[in-house]
Amino acid sequence: MYDLKTLLGGLSVEEFLEKYWQKQPLLVRQAIPGYQCPVTPEEIAGLACEEEVESRLIMEQGGATPWQVEHGPFAEERFTHLPETHWTVLVQEINKHVPEFALLQDSLSFLPNWRLDDVMVSYAPEFGTVGPHADNYDVFMIQGAGHRRWQINREEPGDDDLLPDLPLKIMKNFEVEEEWVLEPGDMLYLPPGVTHYGVALDDCITVSVGYRAPTVGSILSGYFNDLLAQTDVDEFYADPDLKAQPAPGEIALAAREKVRALIRSMPLDDDHIDRWFASFITDVRPGHYVPEPDEELRPKAFKELFKRHRELWRSEYCRYAHFTDAAGVTRLYVAGEEIELHGDGAKVAALLAGRRVQRFKELAPYLEDKELLELLTDLYNMGAVYFPEE
Repeated sequence: MYDLKTLLGGLSVEEFLEKYWQKQPLLVRQAIPGYQCPVTPEEIAGLACEEEVESRLIMEQGGATPWQVEHGPFAEERFTHLPETHWTVLVQEINKHVPEFALLQDSLSFLPNWRLDDVMVSYAPEFGTVGPHADNYDVFMIQGAGHRRWQINREEPGDDDLLPDLPLKIMKNFEVEEEWVLEPGDMLYLPPGVTHYGVALDDCITVSVGYRAPTVGSILSGYFNDLLAQTDVDEFYADPDLKAQPAPGEIALAAREKVRALIRSMPLDDDHIDRWFASFITDVRPGHYVPEPDEELRPKAFKELFKRHRELWRSEYCRYAHFTDAAGVTRLYVAGEEIELHGDGAKVAALLAGRRVQRFKELAPYLEDKELLELLTDLYNMGAVYFPEE
């Protein structure tokens, strides 16, 4: 992990959250002094050729149309037929494939893990860019190699401000409020809605740590869809106690009360909402999966392997979260699954959800607890943790 005080430009966590988080941009010169990017341009291109890696190639010029977007995996030959300038290759979720990027996220551990999205890396030759645009998430952009000029405008663009008929949301007329040139180790934080325009000034690698926020619509629709799945929706409204109605056009009080009671019968209590949200926010996204180990282990074999490897890593393919409810019950959520824990389980939940690397000497006391050892073994067998040499 990097020094947090340096990473935030001398600000305390409280100062950063109060003055900048979701409020205004922050430029930090040499946030990571002497930063050495863990990947080269060639390695980024190599990852973009792999089947299990999500990647894009954006060509402002040199494609069949301006701002052409191609999706990987790419054939190796694709990168030998690109123009010298004006293109960018992006690799999403590189934290799944390069451990150094997974650990980079821990440097920002003062932010909740459930808000974390992924680490993206982009490579561009001179003039490479994805155009002026705004994102709906918070992002920390670290200059990994080369130099990139960033220009910003704090006004979020509307649909009328965008170029029509493009696969990207690019502004038609971008007015510059501020601009900076970032060197390796510099970092720029941008809150949602700030329009930004980054252009490579030479061979350039940018590392982006993004923080997502679910839409209100996705929260509400997800929750009520979950309720509907637990309800007999084919049961019909019934009124065997119907009384004669003098005004046929009126919705009588008795009918309104029935409908009120029906809606109020749904589990809208705090505990149910909390548990649903924790499962929802850690669930594996559609089209994604958690790779399982080649061979399942029994608890005794797991403990022996853990002792041999000395470290246990959390999988980047699944999300972890936990909370303790009003009754004092700790609930750990892994890839959408709820696990109820008691006693020392609360400490184990905090360790698992709070750190990417667990060391044997720190977890050894808990491995004497049969239930906690079984928990860790189950997590290994579902692919939620792994030994580093695997």
